[in-house]
Amino acid sequence: MRALKPGDPPFVGGYRLLGRLGAGGMGVVYLARSTGGALVALKVIRAEYAADHDFRARFQREAEAARGLTGQWVTPVTAAEPAAREPWLATAFVPGPSLAEAVTLHGPLPERTVRALGARLAEALTEVHAAGLVHRDVKPGNILLALDGPRLIDFGIARSTGATALTASDVVIGSPGYLSPEQARAQGGDVGPPSDVFSLGCVLAYAATGRRPFGTGTAAAVIFRTVHEEPDLDAVPWSLVPLLTDCLAKDPAARPTAGEVRDAVAGEDEQAGERASEPASEQAGERAGGRAGARQGDWLPPSLPLLIAERSAAVLALPDPGPLTLVQPTKAPTPSRRRVLTLGSAAAVVLTGGGLAAWAASRPTAGDEGATSSAPLPRYVIGLHADLSGTDKAIGRAQERGARLAVADFNSRSREGRTFDLALKVLDDGGEAKRAGKVADRFVADPGVYAVIGPTGGATTEAAVARYQKALLPIVTVSSGVDPSSESTTRAYFQLRPDENALSTPFIHYLTHTAKSRRTAVMDDRAASRTSWQIAKDLTTFPPSDGTTTIHTVPADSEDFDTVVAAVLAGKAEAVAYAGSSPHRAARCARALEEAGFRGARMAPEPVLEAAFLTEAGPAAEGWVIVTSYVDPAELPAAARFVKAYEKRFGVRTVERFALEGYDALLYIAQGLRELGSVEPERGAMVRRLRQTTHKGLAKTIEFDQTTKQFRWTNSLFLHRVEDGTPRFLGRYDRIKKS
Repeated sequence: MRALKPGDPPFVGGYRLLGRLGAGGMGVVYLARSTGGALVALKVIRAEYAADHDFRARFQREAEAARGLTGQWVTPVTAAEPAAREPWLATAFVPGPSLAEAVTLHGPLPERTVRALGARLAEALTEVHAAGLVHRDVKPGNILLALDGPRLIDFGIARSTGATALTASDVVIGSPGYLSPEQARAQGGDVGPPSDVFSLGCVLAYAATGRRPFGTGTAAAVIFRTVHEEPDLDAVPWSLVPLLTDCLAKDPAARPTAGEVRDAVAGEDEQAGERASEPASEQAGERAGGRAGARQGDWLPPSLPLLIAERSAAVLALPDPGPLTLVQPTKAPTPSRRRVLTLGSAAAVVLTGGGLAAWAASRPTAGDEGATSSAPLPRYVIGLHADLSGTDKAIGRAQERGARLAVADFNSRSREGRTFDLALKVLDDGGEAKRAGKVADRFVADPGVYAVIGPTGGATTEAAVARYQKALLPIVTVSSGVDPSSESTTRAYFQLRPDENALSTPFIHYLTHTAKSRRTAVMDDRAASRTSWQIAKDLTTFPPSDGTTTIHTVPADSEDFDTVVAAVLAGKAEAVAYAGSSPHRAARCARALEEAGFRGARMAPEPVLEAAFLTEAGPAAEGWVIVTSYVDPAELPAAARFVKAYEKRFGVRTVERFALEGYDALLYIAQGLRELGSVEPERGAMVRRLRQTTHKGLAKTIEFDQTTKQFRWTNSLFLHRVEDGTPRFLGRYDRIKKS
């Protein structure tokens, strides 16, 4: 909520305005209080719409229809004045975050929450449709999260089914990314209840994954994908995929009704889980509403009830404006009984049964004598710049998950040693350099962001790093291997992994101390010129075991590894180092070595360790040792708690690569913020502080050399060996014993 602006009126339709809740294309939404003390969200329509006779007619028709909605999961219109000079309407006030805000701050919702959300929103839409309305703008921003369940809001563009359209036939009504194909085609006459079901499917996919099922970009691009392409449901929990697939059918007739969605998403197992803690009498009384267990906010993940409590406390802290001539006292008064009762009645739908209103009203403040302050802590935002929809989306998603778990862990710490909370803002560049630049610009333009984790890959990092550097916004990358330029031009760039120039060290160390190869052959795969050149150069300059190194070149336009392998065997090589970056070509090399009967050590760099290499090489991959800059958390005793929490929260059996590194990176930034002490966080100060900060992470210790200002990478290179078709983590390259 923001303060009123000088041009805002003090009253509208008998309601006293207290502050601004938001502003959109059609008007401004205010927090207001009625003469009886009830809090409402009051929307005032802009003058340019008010001058349109057709708009007024539609506004009146649809406001009257919406006033008849009384279901638990909608915020119906409680008053409206379509004939006023500036038309307005009022709805009950809900001091909870929107779904969009909740996912942005705290990440995708757990499956149980998505199911509860879907069941209750579908119930709301069932009533809306039964009343002869189509909402037409079901999206995360129009869904508020309360302790007992969600609320569907904003019927500003709702339309009565069968009514004559008062909108131009070629105008797209709705929000790209959540509107249905029939809305996208501007086919007003075809937009009925199935359109809302399609939008609901988009909303639930977003809630479960944090991503829109038809991607991001320009409105035209999103609309095109909505009409012509299938949704991206890869990250949706498998049990929800069939239902969401049906909801997102292109043909409206093929979609389920809202009632069918409600019944399908609230299965017997989910219902039983919600009712497990309730007496049988309460279960029977609440079966129809699907409200079991919701009164205490247990349908939400733990971080959200706290956010709702903070919002409620902020409303209670608002001064009672009283008459316009009222002089405010110099000492902040204790919230009056009237104000407590006001929130308890007007916003009862979000505080039912939990005692939250009383708790928030009685919280001690810094001004209370002898009290310990429990006021909300300042919240600092950390950005995540990642590929979440392109070729590296698996790595981007893993870093996002790791970072979100780190935020949750940090914010759950005792307040005795914590002076601030963290939030994560996530933006997707799709793995495209052009989009990466735009994402960087968005982070730079947001003054609340103090550091950014990412980007995911080299090309996107190169496209974005100059923008971050210019703004002195720290950029911390864990998976990009871009070689940093001089410290003076990339002061804000923190690469928490070795660059490509360091990847040869584990090859030399392993073939000297573990495999002990006196004659080493390097497969110089020219399809990866830079990687291949560096490994070949280093192994020739520093041959393992002080022996000899021979170079065998494979042209970029050839996959003939048989001829090269024959030369390797003729030279009696004891080890082979594949110097390339293609899992496919590495698999060809592995098969050629296997067929030729080579039994020596075989090594490859990180890009090779993909499913394609293991699948295409088959048994020939057995025994290969791969150099990586990431760990397997399951093999680290110190990361056992992280692994358990990660698998439970995200419903996976294996922690993906770079997830733990993303977790460590966020807590490294948090440590930098903490080390600033009482100094107000500022980007330039963070750049200086992070370069001096040492963080003992779960995967490795993060620190920078204070002379060269470069990352200490010696503890950041690891080995994996393929055993029984699966990579097994061996540990740090310099701690591997002879096997």
